[in-house]
Amino acid sequence: MEVGRILHIVLPVFLIIGAGFVFRWAGVLTRQADASLLGILVKLFVPCLALDVIIGNEALTRAENLILPPILGFLSIGVGIGLAYGAARLFLRDRVVQRTFAGTVGIQNYGYIPLPLCLALFDREVVGVLFAFNLGVDVAMWSLGVATISGRGAGAGWWRPLINPPIVAVVVALVLNLAGAGVWIPEAVDTAWHMLGLCAVPLALLLTGALFSDDARPGVLRGGWGSTALALTVRLGILPMIILSAAVFLPLDGALRSVLLVQAAMPCAMFPIVLSRIHHGDMPTALRAVFGTSLVGLVTIPLWLSFGVGVVGKL
Repeated sequence: MEVGRILHIVLPVFLIIGAGFVFRWAGVLTRQADASLLGILVKLFVPCLALDVIIGNEALTRAENLILPPILGFLSIGVGIGLAYGAARLFLRDRVVQRTFAGTVGIQNYGYIPLPLCLALFDREVVGVLFAFNLGVDVAMWSLGVATISGRGAGAGWWRPLINPPIVAVVVALVLNLAGAGVWIPEAVDTAWHMLGLCAVPLALLLTGALFSDDARPGVLRGGWGSTALALTVRLGILPMIILSAAVFLPLDGALRSVLLVQAAMPCAMFPIVLSRIHHGDMPTALRAVFGTSLVGLVTIPLWLSFGVGVVGKL
């Protein structure tokens, strides 16, 4: 696939994020609205999208696509955090900075950017497998990610954040899909959650841009060039090669290969910024890693996707 075509698919994602940034800066998308919009997104739109792409999905009736995606999702974070921590120990001195760097750079943006890309590049089978993959990522983020950033271990109640509407919806949808619900679900119900699910990605991207705007302080972003360069090298250089190697050499279903292809190209996730704030990490390090990889990702995402398509041979 040509880089130009992939850029044509990727660019609208960043334009919508940019719109959220501008509307926050202009005072239209206010912080007071965040709680309501996030509530609708997490409790209604994303669960409906999960139900829409999972129920009736033939790829998710095969055992390998029910077991391997969560395992690989967990491993992708484990390998990412391990590699990022090793790099931080070599090049960064402060222990808090090291932990924050590892917990931020080791977790790729696994949801709101991959979702529209998978919807644009592949069929609904791949999007369903992406949700299964993200189950493992969520478990890893709330266990390994929290333990790394906090430096205290995940804690006894690390699993509680996993009991949330999107994850519950994915599990329920997987069970219903295995039960053949795609045949007997009323058409009106199916149409309703399809329409609501279509709202998930645009709203998520707008809110992502608004959160960028909240934290994009020039004083923070101008410093720390060393850690930013290291984040770019690890997240956008080394880890993509590792994930693509797994897609090429492991005996995987085509849908799961496609998910790994997209995951390999992703910048840092945004949520570790929140984890860093909660668990007293080094906020400038987290912000620089996320902003730096996201901005440079506008260039590297099409390049990695194009290269990955050529190597994996899927599309």
